Amino acid sequence: MPSSDVKYIGLDVHKEAITIAVLNGDGKLVMESVIETKASTLVQFLDGLRGELHVTLEEGTWAAWLYDVLKPHVREIVVCNPRRNALLKEGSKNDKVDARKLAELLRTGMLRAVYHGENGLRTLRELARSYEVVSKDLRRVMNRLKALYRGWGIPCTGMQVYSRRHREPWLNKILEPGVRRRAELFYQQLDGLQTLRRTVRGELLAESRKHQAVKVLRQIPFIGPLRAAQLVALMQTPHRFRSKRQLWTYSGLAVETHDSAQYRYVDGQLQRSKKPQQVRGLNQNHNHAMKEIFKGAALNAALRAGPFQDFYEGLLARGMKPELARVTLARKIAAITLTLWKKGECFDAGYVKRQAV
Repeated sequence: MPSSDVKYIGLDVHKEAITIAVLNGDGKLVMESVIETKASTLVQFLDGLRGELHVTLEEGTWAAWLYDVLKPHVREIVVCNPRRNALLKEGSKNDKVDARKLAELLRTGMLRAVYHGENGLRTLRELARSYEVVSKDLRRVMNRLKALYRGWGIPCTGMQVYSRRHREPWLNKILEPGVRRRAELFYQQLDGLQTLRRTVRGELLAESRKHQAVKVLRQIPFIGPLRAAQLVALMQTPHRFRSKRQLWTYSGLAVETHDSAQYRYVDGQLQRSKKPQQVRGLNQNHNHAMKEIFKGAALNAALRAGPFQDFYEGLLARGMKPELARVTLARKIAAITLTLWKKGECFDAGYVKRQAV
């Protein structure tokens, strides 16, 4: 197809308006426009363009909605990661400039896409997201309660402070009326969130039973019903990861090494340092919920008898530190999860030995 028949469209999306820049295949700006943030208006604009349409916008509040709206009307849609668009920060910045830069980055293939798709999983994804948000809110309230007691010199450890049965004795330790009332309000919030989380959890598990992938993942030890449902909601499809290393990176389990000062001059000769300064650690840019799932499963697996515990103890016997051994076990569980999901096979303890980590 001639380059003039290909259009690269950058969308800078805001609450009330979308700024659009259209480039042809040669990178020439052929059209600019500002339209209302409304599905029918945007579709009407795209239908008025000729040729093969490639569209990009940044991940954000409206990304999922616009992805579903635009997908049937364009050849390609790329929802890109704004954290990696460093080129957008250079030079002058306004809506039109941002839209042009997005279109140019799309044309030159310099954007990294954020996965969107699998519409059949939308309900499961939304329920999983709701469960995660409610769980975070619940943890915040629990932390605030303990902080309140400790702030008034009242030691509190464990979970007894949250129990309804022991609530009155704990409240009686607070002598200041205003502080006691604040604690009572926190307890009311705690009770409401606990009830809400149980409701969302039940709906999430009920919805997850409709998906065959959940049944496959539940065979893996310590990937229970809730973790299996969350994994399917977060990953959607295993085929978005070509290898286990890509899944490790996405889950924050990939090891990164940073070297510096690798070379030096000795007697006028350039030599490589025998002991380069290396900084090793797990990658920071990742999906935190995925990391929590795999590390949580690894922590439980290391404490209970089974093939995963044998694998963990084998690592310790070879001199590996417990913290690193748990990360290695989490990587093992992630690798097995990806393999079984792709192949649709049943779990076999032999997988723990066969797959190299």
